[in-house]
Amino acid sequence: MSQAAKQIEATVRANSGKGAARAVRRAGRVPAVIYGGGAQPEAISLDFNATKKLIFAGHFLTTIFELSVDGKKTRVIPRDYQLDPVRDQPLHVDFLRITAGQKIRVDVPVHVINQAASPGVKRGGAVNIVLHSVEMMVPPDSIPDGVTVDLTGVEIGKSIHISHVKLPPNCTPVDKTDFTLVTIVGKGQKDEEPAAAPAAATAPAGDAAKKAAEPAKK
Repeated sequence: MSQAAKQIEATVRANSGKGAARAVRRAGRVPAVIYGGGAQPEAISLDFNATKKLIFAGHFLTTIFELSVDGKKTRVIPRDYQLDPVRDQPLHVDFLRITAGQKIRVDVPVHVINQAASPGVKRGGAVNIVLHSVEMMVPPDSIPDGVTVDLTGVEIGKSIHISHVKLPPNCTPVDKTDFTLVTIVGKGQKDEEPAAAPAAATAPAGDAAKKAAEPAKK
């Protein structure tokens, strides 16, 4: 899916390190770093409220941004972010510079469709999603919305592998094996085995029979 870059403003940070990062947070901003693209890492800071809104809007790690750092614009994609474990507030963001012709590694979600058109589901089978996302190498301007698994005609016991789905152009899985995405598993198909008699219950009967066969002791 081709996507237009979203705009985000930033300012240069003069210092790096934990102490400098804490000072940035006290000032109501979020420390961040831009790296990659054959250039040196650049320490920046972002507006706290704007960053929090972008992160919780969803798809943050697959969104292309045009990052304006004191007027200088750079195309980037977020690679990672840290949240406060208690307050869920952004603590740090890492951005990767995007250069012409490169591919980037992203996690593409798996979308399952047409469950009602699956004979296996109609007969009581359950949809087992083996992988909820697929790690792929993709062009930055063509990050797909997802990998679509169509369950039309799929019976109980059948599996959908990566080779069964149509992938977006120029997008290739990192894992080169034909891995499984989704299976249809049966419900209540296995008959219960008859319960075996407990060993403790049979032992006394055997002992009694043995004693009965022995001659009485005088």
